[in-house]
Amino acid sequence: MVATLAKHDVFQAIADPTRRKLLRLLVDREMSVNVISGHFPMSRTAVSKHLHILSDAGLVKERRSGRETRYRLQPEPLREVKRWLSFYERFWHDKMAALKDFAETEE
Repeated sequence: MVATLAKHDVFQAIADPTRRKLLRLLVDREMSVNVISGHFPMSRTAVSKHLHILSDAGLVKERRSGRETRYRLQPEPLREVKRWLSFYERFWHDKMAALKDFAETEE
C-alpha cells in the first residue's frame, strides 16, 4: 500500500513566522532558492523545506529554470484566511466603538 503525502492547509502553512516572511519576500517578484536563502539565517535546505510546505498549501508556485527552481507567490489561497478573519471583524468593530464611546464620555 502506498501512503499519500497529505497536503498542508493554508492556516498550517502561515502559522510559522519564517513562512510568513517568505511570502512577504515573494510578493513583488519571482526568486530562486539561492536568492531567497540569502535573506534568512538558515541553510538552503531549511528554506527549501519551508518553500515545500508553502507549495503544498498552494501559496507559492515553483518553476524550473535551467538548473534552478524559482518561486513566486500565489495569493489566492489566502482568501480562505480572509474569509475566516472577516467573521471576527464585527467583534473588533464593536470593541473600537465601545472604546470610542468610553473615551468621549470621559471628556
